[in-house]
Amino acid sequence: MENQPKQEFYHLLDLQDCPYCGGSALLEEENGWCFYVACMDCDRHTAEVEYRSDAGREEAARQAAYLWNIGKVLTGTPGE
Repeated sequence: MENQPKQEFYHLLDLQDCPYCGGSALLEEENGWCFYVACMDCDRHTAEVEYRSDAGREEAARQAAYLWNIGKVLTGTPGE
């Protein structure tokens, strides 16, 4: 069986506009261990949602999108 690349699921996640400034949101993956969502205009973001395996990767992305969409948004820079 040929090794096929993973099909990404990002396009399946619906991200609302930033609850603070109305800017566009972007789902970010950080060095293969977590996801977070950030505003492209004001830099507000969600908490980092960790995953430890490929099996947990999609769920972590979905959880980050959910946090964003319900307004669980922080200020500052991811990792602080």
